[in-house]
Amino acid sequence: MDEARARDVLAAAGVLPGPARDARLLALGENAVFAAGDLVVKVGRAAELLDRARRELDIALWLEAAAVPAVRAAEPKALLVEGHPVTVWHRMPDPVRPAEPRDVAVLLRVVHALPSPSFALPPRDLLGGVERWLRLAGDAISPADAAYLRERRDGFAAAAATLTPQLPPGPIHGDALPRNVHVGPDGPVLVDLETFSADLREHDLVVMALSRDRYGLPAAAYDSFTDTYGWDVREWDGCSVLRGARETASCAWVAQHAPGNPDALAEFERRVRSLRDGDGTVRWYSF
Repeated sequence: MDEARARDVLAAAGVLPGPARDARLLALGENAVFAAGDLVVKVGRAAELLDRARRELDIALWLEAAAVPAVRAAEPKALLVEGHPVTVWHRMPDPVRPAEPRDVAVLLRVVHALPSPSFALPPRDLLGGVERWLRLAGDAISPADAAYLRERRDGFAAAAATLTPQLPPGPIHGDALPRNVHVGPDGPVLVDLETFSADLREHDLVVMALSRDRYGLPAAAYDSFTDTYGWDVREWDGCSVLRGARETASCAWVAQHAPGNPDALAEFERRVRSLRDGDGTVRWYSF
């Protein structure tokens, strides 16, 4: 789904007070995210994401009832428009500063103290998108690389199922990065709730450890995260398993953008090569 297709769906949805062509594109990934006036609209890439969109709205209402600082839904139901799920959200005030790792830790402490909601949260299916992303990549990537990632997926899925956690399992955000935190006048707020799950709390903490090791997060910033949260997941024996699973998923995620995008293909190949070489120090670049 490119921007033009997403705008066509946005126009057909009829959820904005003005023309879809005037909406500002904020992001284009699993969802196209548009802002207009006081609203933000997410257009999902495919119909198979409809259930996830519905669950994200349920999660937003649950977090609102629990007074957790998080993005709020403007409409309680997801639409399916021309084969694409569409959800509508309240637009947040402009940020007062960029989110930092310590802001993520503040919110994770709140989320990790929550009891389970009245509805079922799924387990964190970190590797569930790998097949779809590789399928979208098609012939743009090497069949050998695709087979390698499938083999890694299966191995890490099996290993993760046997882990003994250090923390009590329960609700998690699932993609706990500064990009999913908005710091407004009233403090940090969680956004992108679609990966909320019920699983090992360590999933949320490995994300930042991988940012330190792969994406250039300074050691001092990582230390601010662990100091604020109160524990460093790298002390846990299972850290390398969850890290390996997330690296596999992150590599496959980039693959879906490879067709027609040389930069995405180059980043995909960099990531696969570092995994094959077993070099955990090779810098990866956000995409």
